[in-house]
Amino acid sequence: MSGNAAALVEPAPIVACTISRNVQEFDLLIEDMEAELGESWGDLSIDDAIAFFGQPDAETLEFIAVAMDEEDEANLARYAEVIRKAASNGIKAIVIAEEVSPIALHQLLKMGAEEFVPYPLPEGALHDAIERLRVPEPEPEAAAPRPPTSYAGSGRDHEGVVLAVHGLAGGVGATTLAINLAWELVNVEKDNPPSVCLLDLDLQFGTVSTYLDLPRREAVYELLSDTESADEESFTAAMISFNEKLQVLTAPSDMLPLDLVSDEDIRRIIAMARAKFDYVVIDMPKTVVLWTETVLQAAHVYFAPVELDMRSAQNTLRMIRALKSEELPVDRLRYVLNRAPKFTDLNGKSRVKRMAESLDISIEVLLPDGGKQVVQAGDHGLPLAESAPKSPLRKEIAKLAKSVHDVNQSAETAAK
Repeated sequence: MSGNAAALVEPAPIVACTISRNVQEFDLLIEDMEAELGESWGDLSIDDAIAFFGQPDAETLEFIAVAMDEEDEANLARYAEVIRKAASNGIKAIVIAEEVSPIALHQLLKMGAEEFVPYPLPEGALHDAIERLRVPEPEPEAAAPRPPTSYAGSGRDHEGVVLAVHGLAGGVGATTLAINLAWELVNVEKDNPPSVCLLDLDLQFGTVSTYLDLPRREAVYELLSDTESADEESFTAAMISFNEKLQVLTAPSDMLPLDLVSDEDIRRIIAMARAKFDYVVIDMPKTVVLWTETVLQAAHVYFAPVELDMRSAQNTLRMIRALKSEELPVDRLRYVLNRAPKFTDLNGKSRVKRMAESLDISIEVLLPDGGKQVVQAGDHGLPLAESAPKSPLRKEIAKLAKSVHDVNQSAETAAK
């Protein structure tokens, strides 16, 4: 009788599958899958996976664990198709990757992968990823607004000022302006210095870390690739301090696609930065991307450095046309002329006036040529205030920082 009863017991349904070229190469994954699911999981080759999704046995699948290493990048399109097909069938995907390039991971995440876990698997990493997959998404109307985050250093709720710097041509000194503006702001008051962070959002060729001699952290990529689960702790961990005053989010260590992050990702990062710092300075890529609009809308001032040449004039005209065509706030742009003519150069000053009139813009900030001192400061990893404090360029940026701070203080006083 007991034997017949045992025969009637159905095997546990398969709730997960590993998909790989050879799962035996991922022995730690096998151990963790057994620990988490017992016998309720199976294994498929990459070639069998797509066909399996259409079978009745696949109806009980909660997720798949796609395991791959650097050898599999040559077959990346096949893995991406598996993830896309799984997502279309309501099956979530975890990518288990060993020495796979960030660009390849980005493609898989775009195809619908929900989670990424590095291999060898860190202790508890697979368990945590599975738990996140199983958390039901909240109904939109049930989502409660998050309370404002208080910055421990100030004793008040923060809504920091966002200052973006977007060079309209190569070599116009946008990064130099962003770095030195941030440093001057953090030193604008000796008794009560404001808190300042500098975000390098040029994901491909960002050089803030080079100019400040800072290491690039892997935590930056982890933050950018999963901002939805980021909190104040992970945001702070991704940043690095310069001279114990300025907090910097460097560009990632690898060159990444500019669409690695969405406009919602950038919105979250800016919100976290504003909640924690008085001033948020953003060094933008020269390329206009989908999330440029997000920064433009969030910025209190959007600095647009140019030079007195034809390429800057043409690029400025293109930028204005693009913003107007999308009905974006073109009036947010504040034009900064780098390497401006000297006071005694009347011919040069006349050219500046003609350029502004022809473009129908106002050039509000004139910065002198920093010359070799700028190059030397970058090579030594220091702001101009530390390497060449008497530089005319440094003095003008300091005036700009003081002006920004005074306006902000006046606005805060009027609001009280």
